[in-house]
Amino acid sequence: MKTLFDKIWDAHVVQQVEDGPTQLYIDRLYAHEVTSPQAFDTLRDKGLKVFRPDQVIAMPDHNTPSDQQKVIHDPVGRKQVETLKNNCKEFGIRHFDMGSKDNGIIHVVGPEKALSLPGMTIVCGDSHTSTHGAVGAIAMGIGTSEVAQVLASQCILQSKPKTMRINIEGTLPQGSTAKDVALYIMAQMTTSGATGYAVEYAGSTIRNMSMEGRLTLSNLSIEMGSRAGLIAPDDTTFAYLKGREYAPKGEAWDKAVEEWKKLKSDDDAIFDKEVTYHAEDIVPRITYGTNPGAGIAIDANIPTLEDIPDADKDQFLSMLDYMQFKPGQKLEGTPVDYCFLGACTNGRIEDFRAFASVVQGKKKAENVVAWLVPGSWLVRQQIIEEGIDKILEEAGFELRLPSCSSCLAMNPDKVPAGKLSISTSNRNFVGRQGPGARTVLASPLVVAASAITGKITDPRKL
Repeated sequence: MKTLFDKIWDAHVVQQVEDGPTQLYIDRLYAHEVTSPQAFDTLRDKGLKVFRPDQVIAMPDHNTPSDQQKVIHDPVGRKQVETLKNNCKEFGIRHFDMGSKDNGIIHVVGPEKALSLPGMTIVCGDSHTSTHGAVGAIAMGIGTSEVAQVLASQCILQSKPKTMRINIEGTLPQGSTAKDVALYIMAQMTTSGATGYAVEYAGSTIRNMSMEGRLTLSNLSIEMGSRAGLIAPDDTTFAYLKGREYAPKGEAWDKAVEEWKKLKSDDDAIFDKEVTYHAEDIVPRITYGTNPGAGIAIDANIPTLEDIPDADKDQFLSMLDYMQFKPGQKLEGTPVDYCFLGACTNGRIEDFRAFASVVQGKKKAENVVAWLVPGSWLVRQQIIEEGIDKILEEAGFELRLPSCSSCLAMNPDKVPAGKLSISTSNRNFVGRQGPGARTVLASPLVVAASAITGKITDPRKL
């Protein structure tokens, strides 16, 4: 009577502290340039080495420019990237340097290189570590002090979360994607609806979802408060991982798959909470506020003040004031200034194929600045090999270099104050894409359609 989460968690328990947290063994630690420097300083202060350096992978991504990767002009960003490189050299950690074929956004590179595998426990000092749960792993974002714990001991002290299963049943309508599923769930549950839980996604919609779609869905688990977002590994998972650089080979692969097939919730497993949604209710979506849960169907109107509970009215009006929207307003047709395709949410090959399918044979709107940024150098290579770059170029778009880019204002791709960006990233917080910038979140199809027309556009109408 165990859930998938319970099976993986229990297999990694080193000891249970009486009336305290669990000491949990960690299979993989990912480190990037933003949250790791203090953790390495802690090791130095205590005279400690990295306990198992082979299980740590590091790469810069947040500060990496997407227009060129020879120099980082921002002194703070440059120092963070240089510090990561020096720390990895000092402590003997594998480091995928900026501009190298192995580099990219850490949450894109991990699964695509099969460094993230079913049954693993995976952590990183980054909230979107939940992405890796799509392969059937427990993957959680942790704090800097916890990164130091893992570096020193390959273990972490954690309280076990409750479990929730979110079932999605049925076939998604035309134009709807995994991103729309995630935005729909957040609108239903709110951005705190899964706080204290580890979520397992299940149901026929999930079983029929591509690996890239599953990675998108798991990526956004943190946006509704969940510590982790798991999907049971199946033939789709195995087909995606087979033959990748760090995947088991030969007999080891066959043996691994046999074990991975056991990684599913028992039929009689009991979750602390269970909810079910229907795929036919999920149409293309956009956000209108300053959190990912403030979203609507693309052809719907922003709620009116009467639709909002009294306790939430002030926050609702504050969000709309920042976004320069009004209660009851229809957002479809609203002019956009910037379009961003990328991030660890939607920077994979499938996302670029989807974008290209919409813009092929058309032209980018002149009023729009578009940043199309692959999540890794491997994705960029696939884009070129498949001729997608030529489709984009003919439509007036430029393919940029792998980076977190406009997901957050930590590199040159900042949206100016007051400008409206339609983005495939994961957060629309105040100033997230640049001080004073306004962000609506959407799928690659919606962003592509909007980039062509210059205004928020339902891709089903192109």
